[in-house]
Amino acid sequence: MQHNNINEQAVTETKAWVEQVIVGLNFCPFAKKEVVNNAIYYHASVQRQLKEALIEVIEQCHYLKNNPSIETSLIIYTQGFNDFNQYLTLVDYANNLLIEQGFEGELQLASFHPDYCFADAEFDDAANFTNRSPYPMLHLIREQSMTKVLATYKNPEKIPDNNIALARAKGKDYFRQVLAKIKSPSL
Repeated sequence: MQHNNINEQAVTETKAWVEQVIVGLNFCPFAKKEVVNNAIYYHASVQRQLKEALIEVIEQCHYLKNNPSIETSLIIYTQGFNDFNQYLTLVDYANNLLIEQGFEGELQLASFHPDYCFADAEFDDAANFTNRSPYPMLHLIREQSMTKVLATYKNPEKIPDNNIALARAKGKDYFRQVLAKIKSPSL
């Protein structure tokens, strides 16, 4: 029963983050449509070990493959992968596994973590908040849908730089407050 409460809370907080940060700040210009269409699957995971988490990643790939009305899936790690380096190991193995299991060209992976830090960035750089989330997460994205949407979007290559500029303009304190409020809605 405790896992269910933690999982429900994680999904609720992740939905709030998607709505307030990802859609609200337009970090992903394509996310609003999927939120409105209820086409995002939120999967709360209690996995703490790499092998079990990777099995679950492939299960989620098959879930997306078998449910064409779902555009994207967020695997939310409620119990594990809090250490950013351990999480990066999961990301590397998951990317390799997508290729090995024949999902290359069909699905791609995006990553989000509470301590996300770009390779060349300082930890406190507000730019990191473009990929910081309430929980460690893997985001499975349908490549065909992404290709179709990117073809209609003017200058999609500018999205990451625009997001970084916006994050730096808002500042790290802004994002810390937003994430704190999401994690403690009574504030």
